[in-house]
Amino acid sequence: MDRQRIRTAGWIAGSVTGAVAGMTAISAGLLLRQAADARRIIPMAEAPPPRGDGVYGAKFHGRPVSLVILGDSSAAGYGVHRPRETPGALFATGISRRLHRPVSVHRFAVVGSVSSGLPWQVDAALEHQPDLAIILIGANDVTHVSARDEAVRHLADAVRRLRAAGCKVVVGTCPDIGAIQPIKPPLRWLARRWSRQLAAAQTVAVVGAGGRTVSLGNLLGPMFEADPARMFGSDRFHPSAEGYTRAAAVMMPTVMAALGEHDRPAVSVADGVRSLPEAADEAVRAPGTEVSPVKAGHRWAQLRRHPWFGEPRHWFGSFRPGASGSPPGSAPNAMRAVG
Repeated sequence: MDRQRIRTAGWIAGSVTGAVAGMTAISAGLLLRQAADARRIIPMAEAPPPRGDGVYGAKFHGRPVSLVILGDSSAAGYGVHRPRETPGALFATGISRRLHRPVSVHRFAVVGSVSSGLPWQVDAALEHQPDLAIILIGANDVTHVSARDEAVRHLADAVRRLRAAGCKVVVGTCPDIGAIQPIKPPLRWLARRWSRQLAAAQTVAVVGAGGRTVSLGNLLGPMFEADPARMFGSDRFHPSAEGYTRAAAVMMPTVMAALGEHDRPAVSVADGVRSLPEAADEAVRAPGTEVSPVKAGHRWAQLRRHPWFGEPRHWFGSFRPGASGSPPGSAPNAMRAVG
């Protein structure tokens, strides 16, 4: 009887193991096929984006603010056709008009870059003695399935080197790759999970190194899903000119705060000080949230949720009854947000 029970248990265990292995193989095959389909649909980069380097606001007096743009294709502005539509130009124009100072912008972001490419970008950026660095990185680390710990380490090292040189740093954390239409479930669900995990780890690393982060997540997802023809470029992967404008508008309040110019009050967050891991987790779940260090070297962080330069932000609970102006999704206000 004992031998029979052992044989029966072994047969059941073998059947379950085989079934799980079969399901895993089927799932892996499905994911690989979906990844291949997405790669076929999303074309390879054919031409570099236009360069928006130069001085903005030359009519203003004073020493130009030195701005450097680091990261991947989202920082470079791949998909737009005019220099003024690139993120660097959008940020430089907005900063210049608010500070009434000229802004000199240099872009070192590289299309297709992963986080391991940041050291070379920082080397080049430091030659310009930057006052402010804006970094957008992480999407390619997800799509290339890069080692998360290594990607985060490269980003943290970049922030530390820039901060040691006296440069303020603002990082837009990894966006939600699951919002990209050519990526279908279940690969979309995995991409969303990986994106959020990387964004949270990036937040901890950046704030710990003395920078500020803005969680992008799926903040623009509903807009992109509602009107993909306008918000996505022709490759259905990178944003269009309007998509970049809206993304820059979301980050501009934190950019101005990093420069010491708080021209709009932040939306209060109850007990806004969190431990750094808790702040990172909350920011990932509430896209658009700024996370900044309470004090250099401390493991505590401040959470802020800025109005979109005075626009009512319904999804953050910051709507003010009687507030004037168009909703955040309107194009005129989005354009004003970046000058």
